[in-house]
Amino acid sequence: MAENEQEQRMATPRMAAGALFFNDQGQVLLVKPSYKPKWEIPGGYIERGESPLTACRREVEEELGITPGIGPLLVVDWAPSEAEGDKVLYVFDGGLLHPEELARIKLAPDELLAAEFHPADKLGELLIPRLARRVRAAITARSHSQPQYLEHGRSPASS
Repeated sequence: MAENEQEQRMATPRMAAGALFFNDQGQVLLVKPSYKPKWEIPGGYIERGESPLTACRREVEEELGITPGIGPLLVVDWAPSEAEGDKVLYVFDGGLLHPEELARIKLAPDELLAAEFHPADKLGELLIPRLARRVRAAITARSHSQPQYLEHGRSPASS
C-alpha cells in the first residue's frame, strides 16, 4: 500500500478529556453548558500537542476557575460519530471536592450556566445516553480502582 493511501486510512480522531468530581454524599458534579440542551461533565477538547491529562486540567480551570488535583484515568471511550468522525474520550478521577474548593468555583460565563452535584441514578435523565453510560462506567471503575475501555459508552466485553 502506498504511503499516501495508508495515511488517508489512518484514524485522526477528535479527542476530549473530562473529570468526575464528587461531593461527600457520592454525587457527581455536572455542568450545564449554555450551548447544549443536556448536562455534561467538566472538560473539553484536547488541543494539538496537548496530553489528555493536561487538557483535562486546563478545561477544568477554564470552566470552573479551580485547579484541583486530577487523579488517575477512569475510562477511555471510543465514540465514532457520523457528523464529527471518530472520537476518543478520556475521563479522569477528580476526586472529592472539599467545601473550600466548591466555594472558589467561578463558572466560565460564556460557556456554563450552572454546576451542580447530582446522584448517579439521575444521570440518564440529565446526560445524553452515551455520556450517561460513560459516567456510570467511570464511577464503577473508580470504585474498583480499575480503568475501563469502552466503545460507545459500553464495555466491548459485555456486547
